[in-house]
Amino acid sequence: MTSTPATAPTTPRTTVRTGVVALAVVLDVVAVLTFAAGGRATHSADSPLTAVLSIAWPFLVGLAAGWVLLRAWRRPLAAWPNGLVLWVTTWVVGMALRGATGEGLATAFLVVSAAFLLATLVGWRLVASLVLRVRGGRQAATVGRRG
Repeated sequence: MTSTPATAPTTPRTTVRTGVVALAVVLDVVAVLTFAAGGRATHSADSPLTAVLSIAWPFLVGLAAGWVLLRAWRRPLAAWPNGLVLWVTTWVVGMALRGATGEGLATAFLVVSAAFLLATLVGWRLVASLVLRVRGGRQAATVGRRG
């Protein structure tokens, strides 16, 4: 006799939704890691991976806190408020943790990190919204021509 899983069956809508959330998380993490990789040159470390992770971890903690605070999985593609709040929590928590652990908080780093994280965490969501709007408009126009 086989046992049935305790969860509800997966529907195509649930699968797509889970995929969208997973993609949003991946894009956010890639944004933070890209930022950290860009800053790696100013840090001495035994390996490039160690340097990137030492820069990224406070911001990844901030990003995770933002996802939980917002319950961002409900609207992962929303630039407002999700993208903007994720940017703020990522940056503020990241800088607080850097300061608490004795890492540098030079003015140039504060400005560059804020600008880069804003451009990426909000930016990719704006691009995704535009793409979805354009695709939706094309689909509506196609249906209108057929009807």
